[in-house]
Amino acid sequence: MAIKIITDSTVDIADKYSNLFTVVPLTVSFGEKDYIDGVTLNKQEFYQKLVSSAELPKTSQATPAAFAEVFRKLQENGDEAVVITVSSRLSGTYQSARIAAEDFDNVRVVDSLNVSIASGILAEYALRCASEGMGLDELARHLSKKRDEIGLVAMVDTLEYLKKGGRISGAAAFAGGVLGIKPVVTCRNGELAVLGKARGSKKANNLLVEQIRKDGVDFSMPLLLGYTGLSDDMLRQYIQDSQCLWKGHVTDLDCVQLSSVIGTHAGPGAVAVAYFKSGALQ
Repeated sequence: MAIKIITDSTVDIADKYSNLFTVVPLTVSFGEKDYIDGVTLNKQEFYQKLVSSAELPKTSQATPAAFAEVFRKLQENGDEAVVITVSSRLSGTYQSARIAAEDFDNVRVVDSLNVSIASGILAEYALRCASEGMGLDELARHLSKKRDEIGLVAMVDTLEYLKKGGRISGAAAFAGGVLGIKPVVTCRNGELAVLGKARGSKKANNLLVEQIRKDGVDFSMPLLLGYTGLSDDMLRQYIQDSQCLWKGHVTDLDCVQLSSVIGTHAGPGAVAVAYFKSGALQ
């Protein structure tokens, strides 16, 4: 009996590990047209549509039925699973997974209380723990503790997408809406919050570096960077500006284009870093 790790499609994972997870997709809608995230609409197609669309797409949570279908196949194979979802305070997807799991004694559901690559590094860590022989209940309990050690910082081009999607207050979005201001956001207690604002990308990158330095990075744990949009130029610039954080610790930084649902709410031009905290770096 093996323990499988299941995620929803908002959980962004490094490409080299993506085939090791089972993904339950959310839905993205442009007007009257619905797309299954990552199945009938890939990331490149989504961002092309996003920049050309006159209105913001809508997103819908994964359904209990979608999770139940995956759980049934798992049960037929005699396997167990831990499900890791986007924060329950940002989406109803966690609740959908819980409802579906009520009929399966071989499934445990963990609320990541985070989003995107931050949920992704928790999922990657879960894979490591499962491969080392940790049992189902122990793994679920352990992940519920380790999620509190995860840091997420992101620079977004504008807060307008988060405001339109209802993921941040209008007042917070207005405060970051001054021309040339780049907001830096994080996830606290499962909800998005503005860490600070800087005039220009260079200073916003510095804010990201300062926050990561303050938290410290446990380089023995998963680490992941991500970007939204069609180009990773902003991410490459950030990596160049933040070499002091990584030099001597990692040779390669895993990077991923963020999923359609995350891109809907973050908008193009965002850069994000997720890591396990270790205490302030010297």
